[in-house]
Amino acid sequence: MNGSGFGSKLAEVVGSDGVLADEPLAAHTTFKIGGPAQWLVLPRTEQQVVAVVALCREAGVPWRVLGAGSNVLAPDEGLPGVVVKLAQNFAGAEVLPGGELRAQTGATNEAVAAFACENGLSGYEFACGIPGTIGGAAYMNAGAYDGQFSDVCVSVRCLTDEGEILEVPVGQAQFGYRHSLMMEKGWVILEATLGLRPGSAAEILTRMDDLRRRREEKQPLEMPSAGSTFKRPEGHFAGKLIQDAGCQGRRVGGAQVSEKHAGFVVNTGGATAQDVLALIAEVQMEVKTQFGVDLEPEVRLWE
Repeated sequence: MNGSGFGSKLAEVVGSDGVLADEPLAAHTTFKIGGPAQWLVLPRTEQQVVAVVALCREAGVPWRVLGAGSNVLAPDEGLPGVVVKLAQNFAGAEVLPGGELRAQTGATNEAVAAFACENGLSGYEFACGIPGTIGGAAYMNAGAYDGQFSDVCVSVRCLTDEGEILEVPVGQAQFGYRHSLMMEKGWVILEATLGLRPGSAAEILTRMDDLRRRREEKQPLEMPSAGSTFKRPEGHFAGKLIQDAGCQGRRVGGAQVSEKHAGFVVNTGGATAQDVLALIAEVQMEVKTQFGVDLEPEVRLWE
């Protein structure tokens, strides 16, 4: 099937306004980096997601899923195949009769924390400043300020490799540090159910405001980045190792180790994916040489 023919097939599933051809990924990632996706697809329903993935599999067309693009480095040359963006069209949240909260994969962590606060539900405050979506948080077991997604997860609704929609209970999700069964399997996350506890909306808001303030003071939120660049090495803090290795402020092209927080690589303007990758490699080499510690990227490096 030729390119235009496959694009037409996608349009039959999601509508012509739901298929963007040669769409720059820089416009869909917080790093503001990345060449064109052959097709960026914007489904509106779970059924459309299932149909798009099935269409890609049947045609042998590569595909991947994107949420808010907050933990992704997309390649300069772009990507062949389909990028399925599950963001604004999948951003709903509701409180279930038993007091649990269910959110669609594209709802941002900030929005879910605010929705929980409005409904007097406590437990997701730690995530109020984590960039990205609830789907991304579930996928990588995101965490901050002594909380992580697995602490509050009840279950995750997924689309499996076989095209089956499956509810994965927290006990079967194999959550670990920045890891989950969903990540291991490459399953598409559609929804997550959270087990929160009743609380005072005013007290919840106060905690959220405090965490936001701490984040704003310490992190370079004013510059494009993909959040923390490296995972935390066991027994160490990545930012401190990088700082002690003399790498804070180091640049390659438009990419720089943030002068505000050494754990972040930022785009100072016009950075390419190659700039970021080269800088990551330099930092890894310096930290390994000086301290014998291997730094593993936390940001997802798309190829």
